[in-house]
Amino acid sequence: MRVAIAGAGLAGLSCAKYLTDAGYTPIVLESRDVLGGLVAAWKDKDGDWYETGLHVFFGAYPNVLQLFKELGIEDRLEWKEHTMIFNQPEKPGTYSRFDFPNLPAPLNGIVAILRNNDMLSWSEKIELAKGLVPAMLRGQKYVDSTDSLTFSEWLKQQGVGDDVEQGIFIAAAKSLNFIDPDEISALVLLTALNKFLQQKNGSQVAFLDGSPTERLCQPMVDHITKRGGEVKLNAPLKEIQLNQDGSVKGFLIRGLNGAADELITADLYVSAMPVDVIKLMLPKPWQQNEFFQKLEGLEGVPVINIHLWFDRKLTDIDNLLFSRSQLLSVYADMSNTCKEYANPDRSMLEFVFAPAKDWIDKSEEEILKATLVELETLFPQHFGGENQALLLKYKVVKTPRSVYKATPGCQEYRPSQVTPVSNFYLAGSYTMQPFLGSMEGAVLSGKLTAQAITAQASLEAKSSSKPTSTLQPATNAATA
Repeated sequence: MRVAIAGAGLAGLSCAKYLTDAGYTPIVLESRDVLGGLVAAWKDKDGDWYETGLHVFFGAYPNVLQLFKELGIEDRLEWKEHTMIFNQPEKPGTYSRFDFPNLPAPLNGIVAILRNNDMLSWSEKIELAKGLVPAMLRGQKYVDSTDSLTFSEWLKQQGVGDDVEQGIFIAAAKSLNFIDPDEISALVLLTALNKFLQQKNGSQVAFLDGSPTERLCQPMVDHITKRGGEVKLNAPLKEIQLNQDGSVKGFLIRGLNGAADELITADLYVSAMPVDVIKLMLPKPWQQNEFFQKLEGLEGVPVINIHLWFDRKLTDIDNLLFSRSQLLSVYADMSNTCKEYANPDRSMLEFVFAPAKDWIDKSEEEILKATLVELETLFPQHFGGENQALLLKYKVVKTPRSVYKATPGCQEYRPSQVTPVSNFYLAGSYTMQPFLGSMEGAVLSGKLTAQAITAQASLEAKSSSKPTSTLQPATNAATA
């Protein structure tokens, strides 16, 4: 059975991978000339890579880790020391660490918090425990109920003060969804904390040994094509064409460089495009359906990723860092953390610039200038005096609409992978699954879509050949 999938990001490629494993023949259609979607990467004229984001993998990502294992590329994950490292703005150039000992969870997390005396006083540690421990003990059902609150509101309900929020959770919120605690749903941070703290290595991070496009996406393409599937770049979706009964007739692909448009037909169809794109591509007859109307409650959040190449080493830390600055959320010296980007003499710093809503339309020069001001606090020894670090080059990557903006109330707008249209499915981290807008969420969504397709085929094979309506009640396939 042939399945056409629009979008070659992690969701689309993982969906195609699991469909080939089940004996289907997918054709993945990507509008751009590069794989990866929100994890895409490119090489510049010097052969250096730059990416859409700072992509790190966590120990609490079971589906991603299983995917690496199935593809035989587990050795491409470079696991770092199990610690969380924060800059201290009040002490420029210094760091505060939360080191996780080799103990069962959540004991290792508790010890990491108790041992830290740089960022948290004992009274603040008690405040933090008052908030986090009940949330962990009451489980995911309680966490799900907090989607009506911002994380700032939830913290205040727990009696957690502003100092703890400013010290830890602004950086955490921006790293998870690129917005501040007073915007992000409490559900997001509490879900992450539950998954990270209740697994021994849940918060441990790994970096890929190279670019996501080459080191993760290409192996999925190889897996797909080796089993009869196809992945086509430069194949932008122009229109979803319908049959008279409202089902999908085909994906019309826009011809480039004077070529004619091409209609791709299949037995089943999947949109693995970002939510903002699928909203624009919805055929008019579908726009009246409540299932698709709910998508209007979701929109992507703007993100800026900035890469800076310097003439010297600014840090030897081989890990993810939380900057705690006004504009920069997380960063890493990729010349330390990534094998392919390694350089013993020079740093390549990669920063997530967030929140980006007020900056996405500004020039690259303005963004660079603001970033360099922040660097004076992060690395004062290299940007003060006469012998200052020299910026060799830089690259700014803007994503006007990235993962869905997880503000309070968004959960009710997230769709299942199964739609009311009998031969059309959705994949993407915005669809309903427990890992929200993340790489794990994207991979899991694609896996769930493939499972929904195979489950439906199994049901049809067992049932008698009765006529069915094109519009079916939507069911939620998001069970991991």
